[in-house]
Amino acid sequence: MAVATTGARKRPSALEIVQNYDGPHVRIMEVCGTHTHEIFRQGIRRVLSPQIEVISGPGCPVCVTPVGFIDEAIELALGHGCTITTFGDLVRVPGTKMSLQGARARGAKVQVVYSPQDGEAYAEAHPDEEVVFLSVGFETTTPSSCIAVKKAQAAGIKNFSLLTANKTMPGAYEAMKDSTDLFLYPGHVHAITGTKVCEDLAAKEGVSGVLAGFTPKELLTAFAVGVIKFAQGEPFFVNCYPRVVKPEGSPAARRIVDQMMQPCDARWRGIGVIPQSGMELRPEFSAYDARKKYELPHIEGRENPACRCGQVLQGKCTPKDCPVFGRACTPEHPVGACMVSSEGACSAFYLYGEDLDKLSSANASKAQANTPQKGQAD
Repeated sequence: MAVATTGARKRPSALEIVQNYDGPHVRIMEVCGTHTHEIFRQGIRRVLSPQIEVISGPGCPVCVTPVGFIDEAIELALGHGCTITTFGDLVRVPGTKMSLQGARARGAKVQVVYSPQDGEAYAEAHPDEEVVFLSVGFETTTPSSCIAVKKAQAAGIKNFSLLTANKTMPGAYEAMKDSTDLFLYPGHVHAITGTKVCEDLAAKEGVSGVLAGFTPKELLTAFAVGVIKFAQGEPFFVNCYPRVVKPEGSPAARRIVDQMMQPCDARWRGIGVIPQSGMELRPEFSAYDARKKYELPHIEGRENPACRCGQVLQGKCTPKDCPVFGRACTPEHPVGACMVSSEGACSAFYLYGEDLDKLSSANASKAQANTPQKGQAD
C-alpha cells in the first residue's frame, strides 16, 4: 500500500540558516573572550554566509585591563616588596616599561594562582609576606574575590589585599551599541546578572542581541536566531542559553558583591573611562584594598603606540589590520594584552586565522563570480 506524502518542506537547521543567509549584511559583536576562541576553534567562522560579519568586542577581562593597572602591580612588587598573586595571563601583559614577568626577573615575587582563594591561602601560609591578589574580571569572577576577602577577614589574616580592576558589562554595552547590529551576549556573565539589562536594551534603546552558550549547537543556534530576527527589522532579545541563564540570574552571587563592593568609574583599554563600570571594595573593607593600604599614587600608564588592541576591542579593526600582528607581536613576544590572553582576539586570530584567510578569499571569489556582469540579466 502506497504511503501518501504531505510534501511538507523540512525546516532548515541552524547550520543551513547561517550558511545560506542572504538577508541584509549584519555585524555581530561577541563580547566574551571564550566565545571569541570557541567560534574560531569550532570552525563556525568558516561556515558563516559572507553577509554575516563577526567582530570582537571588549569581552576579555585581561584585554580591557589598562596599562596603568600593570604598572600599579609592578609598583607594589618592586616598590613595596609585596608578593603578587595573579592569574597566569596577566604575568606577560606589557606595562609602560615592563611586564610582571620582567619585574620578576628584577627580583619581584610573582606567584601564579588559579583563584582569589589561592591567593588568600598563600597569604595565610606566608604570614611574613605582604600578599596582593590582582583581581580582574567581570560579574562572573568578582564574587570569588569578595569571598576571599571575607574569608581573610574572618580568619584575621592581615597580610592579604586586592588590587581591583573588576568591571561590569552594562556600561560596555552602552559604549559599543553603535558599533554593531546585534550583540552575542556572554552566557557566563548573564548567569550571574540575569537577562534584564539585555531586555531593557532591546525594549528601551532598540539594541538587539542573543544570549549564547558555548557548544557548537548553542552557538550556531544563537547565530541563526540572531540573523533571522535581524532580517525582520525589529529590535529583539532572545535567550538562547536557557539551560544556564535564568531571568533572575544568581541573586546570591550578586548579594555578596553588593555587600562588599561598590561601583566606581573604570578605565577600559581602548574605550576610556566608563562611569560606574568598575567595582571597588567598600570603605569598611579598606584594609583589604591594596591602593588604600599602600597609598598608591594614581598611575596613568602608557600603551605601546604600535599596538592596536584598543581598536580591536571596539570592533574598529581586526587583529590582522595591526602592523605588528604576527611580526613584532606574537604569543611568545606580545606587544599588547590581546595577544597574551587565552581569551584575546589577537591570540585567536594568530592560532586559527590562516584558515579564515583562505575562506575569505574563496568567498570573495564566489561573490564576484555570482555578481551579474554588464549586459547580463540581474
